[in-house]
Amino acid sequence: MNTVILRTVAPFLTSLMIIFSIFVLLRGHNEPGGGFIGGLIAASSVAIYGIANGVAPVRRALYFHPIVIAAAGVLLATLSGVMSLFGNVPFLTGLWWFPETTGIPITLSTPLFFDIGVWLTVVGAISAIALALEEKEYD
Repeated sequence: MNTVILRTVAPFLTSLMIIFSIFVLLRGHNEPGGGFIGGLIAASSVAIYGIANGVAPVRRALYFHPIVIAAAGVLLATLSGVMSLFGNVPFLTGLWWFPETTGIPITLSTPLFFDIGVWLTVVGAISAIALALEEKEYD
């Protein structure tokens, strides 16, 4: 699809969808959402950008290969589970930390890191599939 409207709107729509994806990721513990749904939204934005501009600009914009992004997500999700073993609790048990930055407490947890790992895995895997399908379409 090579329309002027889609090529013009795609960068703005992609940026908006990535921001919304991160919002859904971060609110996933308290309300519906999380890493999987947020990852699907982000991967959809990559696909829209690819449809509008082609595969080469998407690959340049991603910086890392999508499979590397997916592998980093699997590694992060696994490490979040291993952290519980250091706390003498079963694998994938949630642990929380409350560090303070400039007097403001920040809540960090292994479920958050697990969700970020799932987000990266979904974004990488679905983006790799979408880009492979888009490349085959133009051959």
